[in-house]
Amino acid sequence: MDANPTLDQLQVFLAVADAGSFSAAARMLNRAQSVISYTIGNLEAQLDVSLFERNGARQPKLTDAGKAMLADARRIVGDLQVMRARATSMKQGLEAEVSVAISVMVPTEAMVAVLKEFRNTFPSVALRLDVGELGRIMELVMTGRSSIGIGGALMRQDDSLQVERIGHNFLLPVAAATHPLAQIAGPLTLADVREEVQLVVTDASDLTTGRDFNVLSYKTWRVSDIATKHHLIRGGLGWGGLPASVIHDDILSGRLVHLNLEAYEQGHYSIYAIRKTASPPGPAAAWLIEAFRQKLSSCPAHFPGEVLDSVRQDLALRA
Repeated sequence: MDANPTLDQLQVFLAVADAGSFSAAARMLNRAQSVISYTIGNLEAQLDVSLFERNGARQPKLTDAGKAMLADARRIVGDLQVMRARATSMKQGLEAEVSVAISVMVPTEAMVAVLKEFRNTFPSVALRLDVGELGRIMELVMTGRSSIGIGGALMRQDDSLQVERIGHNFLLPVAAATHPLAQIAGPLTLADVREEVQLVVTDASDLTTGRDFNVLSYKTWRVSDIATKHHLIRGGLGWGGLPASVIHDDILSGRLVHLNLEAYEQGHYSIYAIRKTASPPGPAAAWLIEAFRQKLSSCPAHFPGEVLDSVRQDLALRA
């Protein structure tokens, strides 16, 4: 008899491969580890191949056959999700509520403009809004708390998510005009910043546990959100990276100074539209995604230098 793996077996197989262990897959799927092992064993018996090498290693390793079957499993699961999504969209009417998670990296002006137009276009649709940092946006969509996410750092591949890049912002290293780093003429070196306090946002999600981004100083103060980081940097308590859209007026007024620090990876911070593949957006949510795409695609500049040039132009106009 031909093997007929179930969708559940394939999803468990993908979870083990992506999570790296049976125990991690069990936590991800909220099942007992014994159930995960049993499911994989049944799948291997049906296919008559070994998918993982187990020989005493703590972390199961895909066999050559497992690697080949992994690609097939991803395609099958993905096709089924698309089929379900198509069926759902065919019978779906206007949503009663749209839940959206928006990254702090999305310019505030763009967010307010889009949501104001959303209110006027869909007056009967309620909105639930969450704002987050780093991996929080991806986590909110993955857990189903938000139906769509705008922004967010993509911490790992997840085949259950549909991800599309719709814009960008910029992350620039800055300090208060009174800060010692702002007094140094010329480019800054790592030696200049190593002993200065760097303010760093700690992600509320578990997706970035143990990972730091652009942390160059030996001394760090960790805060929960961008707004607090912004206030502390303006108060001269340290230096750090902030979205260009957040600091535009501060640089314009001279309150903050852009640090010429080559070691800091400044530049594009991609902004994505994120949703579950199996849960296609309804008319109102689809409108939101497209509205954010249009608004964010009009954001000026492709390099941080151009952002600063626009600030200098504003200064000249106000002079």
